[in-house]
Amino acid sequence: MFVRLEKINPEAHQWRFYAMHVAQTLFGEWCLIREWGRIGAAGGQRMVDYAATREEAEAALDRLSARKYRRGYSACQG
Repeated sequence: MFVRLEKINPEAHQWRFYAMHVAQTLFGEWCLIREWGRIGAAGGQRMVDYAATREEAEAALDRLSARKYRRGYSACQG
């Protein structure tokens, strides 16, 4: 499962992205990988949250994406 959200507001000088996906590590653990930053800029941030099961990781992704929607992010069109 992969989700990419963007928040573009030129008046406030905001060009941001937030990408999340669920993956399994080589050791069989499930994790939620989050990446965010400014669109078009080098760098950015990355965080990995570990979960006991795939369902827990997907539930965390759903909660986090709902929070980002409330903060003005929308689904990427491309």
